[in-house]
Amino acid sequence: MTAAIHVRDVTVRYGDVIALEGASVEVAAGRVTGLVGMNGSGKSTLFKAIMGMVRPDTGTVLINGADTRAARSGGIVGYVPQSEDVDWTFPVSVRDVVMMGRYGLQGITRRPRAVDRAAVEEALARVELTEYAHRQIGQLSGGQKKRAFVARGIAQGAQVLLLDEPFAGVDKRSEATMVALLRELAAEGRTILVSTHDLHALPQLADETVLLQRRVLFHGSVAEALTPEKLALTFGLDPLGALGKDGAA
Repeated sequence: MTAAIHVRDVTVRYGDVIALEGASVEVAAGRVTGLVGMNGSGKSTLFKAIMGMVRPDTGTVLINGADTRAARSGGIVGYVPQSEDVDWTFPVSVRDVVMMGRYGLQGITRRPRAVDRAAVEEALARVELTEYAHRQIGQLSGGQKKRAFVARGIAQGAQVLLLDEPFAGVDKRSEATMVALLRELAAEGRTILVSTHDLHALPQLADETVLLQRRVLFHGSVAEALTPEKLALTFGLDPLGALGKDGAA
């Protein structure tokens, strides 16, 4: 398997706070990789480093062999942010949000062409949002909002998709729809990296799991990642109680 994301010895500091320390991981193309860690473990910072939104103090990040700036300008990587990072009151429709994925392909005029409109409609259909395309983005449910941002990445033609807590505040039906969609995208050869607290969903969602606590503690099979010993290492819990009845650690 070819690695699409290479993170090597990455350290990121915010003032005196070390968010990532010597983190290294390779994420394979055509697979769904789950990223698991407690709050403050560096998951969002790792995503931002991969996106080129923060510059590492040390270390390197490559996406499909390109640096982060080239990957972003080339539309290689798409990002589905946490809900709290989005202004849901902004007056744009669902179709407008998805069309944003085409901006880098439209030239300086940012004027949609027939090919752009066709790509947007196809992406909306894939995420089952065609009938909601005219709605203001904030009027969607939690799961629909996440799917709108996935549609933006699809319309963009992104080969690498990063999803930051896509199941937070989402009902089980929407979660199942999202899991099926991500599995389809991976089967097409896209690289999917998903941060999540929903440990019960991991076996259906992911091919492999990365456990993070500022450093990469483990990268391997979902089954091994979910052992009490590995979860205790990640969350600092009693190994016998690391995996609760509801799957939340």
